[in-house]
Amino acid sequence: MDVALGNIKVLDLTRTLSGPFCTMLLADMGADVVKVEEPSLGDETRSWTPFWNGVSTQFLAFNRNKRSITLNLKDRRAVEVALQLAKGADVLVESFRPDALNKLGLGYDVVNRENPGIIYCSISGFGTTGPMGSKPGYDLIVQGYGGLMDLTGEPDGPPVRVGYSMVDLFTGMMAYGAVLTALIAREQSGRGQYLEASLFESLVAAMSYHAVGFFATGNEPKRAGSGHPTIVPYQAFPTADGQFILGCANDGLWRRLCNALDCEELIADPRFKTNTDRVRNKDEIVKILSDLFSNRRTSEWLQIIGEAGIPCGPIQTIPQVLADAQVEARGMITSVPHPDITNLRMPACPMKLYGTPPTIRSHPPALGEHNDEILLELGFNSSEIATFRREGVI
Repeated sequence: MDVALGNIKVLDLTRTLSGPFCTMLLADMGADVVKVEEPSLGDETRSWTPFWNGVSTQFLAFNRNKRSITLNLKDRRAVEVALQLAKGADVLVESFRPDALNKLGLGYDVVNRENPGIIYCSISGFGTTGPMGSKPGYDLIVQGYGGLMDLTGEPDGPPVRVGYSMVDLFTGMMAYGAVLTALIAREQSGRGQYLEASLFESLVAAMSYHAVGFFATGNEPKRAGSGHPTIVPYQAFPTADGQFILGCANDGLWRRLCNALDCEELIADPRFKTNTDRVRNKDEIVKILSDLFSNRRTSEWLQIIGEAGIPCGPIQTIPQVLADAQVEARGMITSVPHPDITNLRMPACPMKLYGTPPTIRSHPPALGEHNDEILLELGFNSSEIATFRREGVI
């Protein structure tokens, strides 16, 4: 089958997670992504543990389907190579500190002058303007600054980091969506444009109902552990041998749960009749249910509640998820041929396009693996490439 973005060329000037995740999604959909890396160390994730046969798993996770070229952007000749790549690209994605590429001669104005159709996407910690515009931003920093850590953890415990790098990943998806939107707009106008995505703004947007609820009531959202601030019961409950998740998102499900538990008296109890009542009396109903659920094993409750059509589920470990039958059925683990790693497996692209599906075409590249190939495509000869290598340009 055809790939969706097979005619799109992307110049990838990103590092770590959010930018590489965005460009990997573009690559999965068929784009030709050329990843520019610093010659001696490359993307900093190449040095992050753990390693699989000498290769960082963090780098592996975000860089399949790309070609790698090393360019020392402190050398003007390397900047000229990057500009040539940008001239032939549809999309440029970068995650340097704000204004850094302007100083190198690779800012939007310069690139746009050479290629008016370019979609130029800048990914940053806080955006390029405002009092935080010059600050660097990692996922952890923004989780704290953006309020996510303050809402994560048990009510009587300290703020904690979310287990995945969700801010990086969400920002990468925002950048991916912005790039595709700009490509559609270019089809209509014939013009490229400058785009921004930032970790902080993505997290502010994700705040969603917490922010609107605060504007409406003035009540500051608080940590609720596994629970939910406005839906009850909607959390983890202890059982005789562990825990499980229960989600009663409406009053109909609540009544169905009470019947399944042989607790019909709770339906008529005015403290718990509606979701608003249950939120108001959360401590009481959570204690009643916790005492009840502690009398049986997790598997028993999942069967009883699941057969009643009420959303529920186990709390699985990472190994359990990776071996889960649903993961296998949906093809969410993919094998990637790799010259140095036997049976390289990783999560697959989650987007299901059945006419133009994502594809695995190449392994995450070695540092500078495609230097000669890309430079030859740009018109450099073998002698010039050898000079670049000898003089530290690549």
